[in-house]
Amino acid sequence: MEERVEKQLYRLNAKEKWQKETGQFSMDYPKKSFSEKDGTMNLLNEYFFRNKDIYVSKHNRFADYPAHSHQFLELNYMLRGECKQVIEGKEETLQEGELLLLDIGCHHSIKATGENDILINILFRDQSINLEWLTGIKKKNSLVYDFLLNSAVDGQRMKKYIIFKSANIPHIKRVLEQIIVEYFLDEEFSTKMITLYLPILFTELVRKCDTYLSDEVKNLYSETNNIALNTLQLIEKEYRELTLSGAAAALGYNKNYLSNVIKQKTGETFTELVNKQKLLAADLLIESTSLPISEVIEQVGFQNKTYFYTLYKKKYGMLPLEKRNTSRGVK
Repeated sequence: MEERVEKQLYRLNAKEKWQKETGQFSMDYPKKSFSEKDGTMNLLNEYFFRNKDIYVSKHNRFADYPAHSHQFLELNYMLRGECKQVIEGKEETLQEGELLLLDIGCHHSIKATGENDILINILFRDQSINLEWLTGIKKKNSLVYDFLLNSAVDGQRMKKYIIFKSANIPHIKRVLEQIIVEYFLDEEFSTKMITLYLPILFTELVRKCDTYLSDEVKNLYSETNNIALNTLQLIEKEYRELTLSGAAAALGYNKNYLSNVIKQKTGETFTELVNKQKLLAADLLIESTSLPISEVIEQVGFQNKTYFYTLYKKKYGMLPLEKRNTSRGVK
């Protein structure tokens, strides 16, 4: 982190001085920045994004921040120290280096932070960037995530927030700190730099979505749901050569029992799921590399080229080279 920016963030502003002296919350935004319903503030787009598409601020320390929600996606990045928040009724602790992603409309409050606790808020105007968008991208490229999103767990929905252990993900940490430095230094081309960093940040978050699905939600799954989930995770890792017999042996289940559970929980056979994962892997290589299609087919584990072409066209509506050219804007 740039030393000048870090010193600036630790420096007490007027609101923090008053909150430190009194222990009471002082609203950091004017009345026009929020509406109020049932005692909860709803922060409004109109105030925060008057002149730019991204709004970054330091959270004021030394007093509890009351319950509120937003019309926009919010990221809370714990640059230094830690903080406790109550999010959708559940208390969570955000540790140094961790990132909290709050969906549009998510309610949370923040407990008073101390002298050494620096929490950074990053807000985005674009309402199309939300958890549904992030998980939708992940769902299209992951058997596991598709299953998790489609599985009904006692009628419960996915959480409206995710906590990323980004202290252990160097790429995310570096990108976040660069966004913060560019914003607070506000040098020439800083806004442009931030807009370039954002796609990198969200791509990294998409990569990590399933890693940070709540264990609490996963634990609500029935035993057969967990068998299906474990099988899908194995397919994602070993799809090139994995067989039903191999999966059953690796997971410790009878082959016929495993086959029946997979079909019941996913609506697809084991072979269909393996082929689906192979196609996802092939499509990624087709769109992101210049490998010959024959090499792509071999790399993802298909033995029969004609069979691959048939499955690929059925799934994507066009042949591999057409898909590659379309994705690159080649006519």
